[in-house]
Amino acid sequence: MERDKPKGSAAAPRRYERKRGGQARAISELMPQVGRAAFRQFGFVQSSVVSRWPEIVGPAHAKICAPESIRFPQGEKSDGILQLVVVPAHAPFIQQVTEEIMERVNRFFGYRAVARVKLRQGAVTPPKAEEPRPAPPSLKPIPLELGDSLRDIGDPELRAVLESLARSLGEAESERTED
Repeated sequence: MERDKPKGSAAAPRRYERKRGGQARAISELMPQVGRAAFRQFGFVQSSVVSRWPEIVGPAHAKICAPESIRFPQGEKSDGILQLVVVPAHAPFIQQVTEEIMERVNRFFGYRAVARVKLRQGAVTPPKAEEPRPAPPSLKPIPLELGDSLRDIGDPELRAVLESLARSLGEAESERTED
């Protein structure tokens, strides 16, 4: 027996449509989600170990070694083996500082994630040198003639908006005098 349908109404299922619009997202913001499965497949629990390697071990070590994988015992998330790729000429040096590298990686994880380090000689691509970024608007100096009058404003949100306005006015004024 068929259910009674109201006459004149279309009973076609509605297709879900994602809302469009909004800001475009930077690819660097999307990479952790995209790369997470691939990193796990190759032994990395956190992709941030790879992306933040220069921060973890320092720029000098990051130029000559890179993490390849972290292998944990079955069912465990501690006492793993960190495998590093090392520039062949620097392998003896890295072998001498493996305790320091283990300590830094464990400090990054917050627990004893790595118990051993294995070295494999190979090519290492050094991390890119980051360009200095321009200061955010809130850290740019306010023109001196406007700065004193803004300090007396008690509401921090209003003060931030007025400081931003003062900065943009100062930039516009400096551009006009240059022309």
